[in-house]
Amino acid sequence: MSTFQAPKGTYDLTPPRSATFLAVREAISAPLRDSGYGYIETPGFENVELFARGVGESTDIVTKEMYTLTTKGGDQLALRPEGTASVLRAALEANLHKAGNLPVKLWYSGSYYRYERPQAGRYRHFSQVGAEAIGTEDPALDAELIILADQAYRSLGLRQFRILLNSLGDKECRPVYREALQTFLRDLDLDEETRRRIEINPLRVLDDKRADVQKQLTDAPKLRDYLCDACKAYHEEVRALLTAAGVAFEDDEKLVRGLDYYTRTTFEFVHDGLGSQSAVGGGGRYDGLSEMIGGPELPSVGWALGVDRTVLALEAEGVELDLPATTSVYAVPLGEEARRVLFALVTELRRAGIAADFAFGGRGLKGAMKSANRSGARYTLVAGERDLAEGVVQLKDMESGEQTAVPLTEAAAELAKRLG
Repeated sequence: MSTFQAPKGTYDLTPPRSATFLAVREAISAPLRDSGYGYIETPGFENVELFARGVGESTDIVTKEMYTLTTKGGDQLALRPEGTASVLRAALEANLHKAGNLPVKLWYSGSYYRYERPQAGRYRHFSQVGAEAIGTEDPALDAELIILADQAYRSLGLRQFRILLNSLGDKECRPVYREALQTFLRDLDLDEETRRRIEINPLRVLDDKRADVQKQLTDAPKLRDYLCDACKAYHEEVRALLTAAGVAFEDDEKLVRGLDYYTRTTFEFVHDGLGSQSAVGGGGRYDGLSEMIGGPELPSVGWALGVDRTVLALEAEGVELDLPATTSVYAVPLGEEARRVLFALVTELRRAGIAADFAFGGRGLKGAMKSANRSGARYTLVAGERDLAEGVVQLKDMESGEQTAVPLTEAAAELAKRLG
């Protein structure tokens, strides 16, 4: 056993389970690629100030959960705790918003890092696929992203998830609500840390998961009662577009999400089979974030879906993905000449797009056939000196057990025909 183990709160992805994670990433990104979203990749670490400004200095992410470091040159960096701020920073730096084609549609996939108490569904290193539509204020864009996430989850076979939807208002109407909420919260029996949050970002108190806090919030003022006419009309259009598309959602007036940059539309995908960590993804509109990090006014919307939690949701529903076989053909040579000949044949099969593997290490027939079985290959090629003298290889169907001699020169074509 190795002296070292994966750090606490992290995990290794190893076969065969890693194939499920790859399939989930592919399924989530497929609708995005078909809808005009281009791939973007950003560094794993950024300037600390990017997240302090964008995510919010009062958030738990910035105050408690960021992994920070100081470089030898004195720069303050942080491992990225989320994707939106990094993607927007990269889009601004590359001047993508000046290309004349708004919105700038981007999707990404990567690892993110937060120092949290590890538990099922909550890790210190986790994987997300995200999407951002930058530079356009349009309820159809909000609806599009929600619909694409819904489509991705349904393509995986998930059915027991719910979409929660709310509006957080904008810079015109939210300050009035904020003041009313602060007045209400100050009269509650809350701990000192929560009281500090009332003064910095009172909306986040609504997101407190503790039962004793939620009980006191029953009569809290509702944001919907404070929305300006423009925000009301915007939100109703998002709701109407989702309804017309046949995407079911639930209005959740307490849904605020954990990041400071959200405005207007906010949404969350939850799965009731995951216990306390029920959120599998979420997002919303963030019209002021570009200005917060020094850019121009660029109203935008986006989401991030957790790959880890999506896999857990699939397991909770008992959904088994139809994953392609990692190996279709396994070659077993008997002798040095057969080793050279079959290795060349395996190379030919791979170049033809057929997943093929080889019995490395000079094992005997019995051990090599055990490896062929473990590989999951549909067909096995076996050849010894006698076979090569006759110009054939033995082709064995691993499902039926039927074995036939096939001319060596025709083996690749025969396998291609059988595998379709």
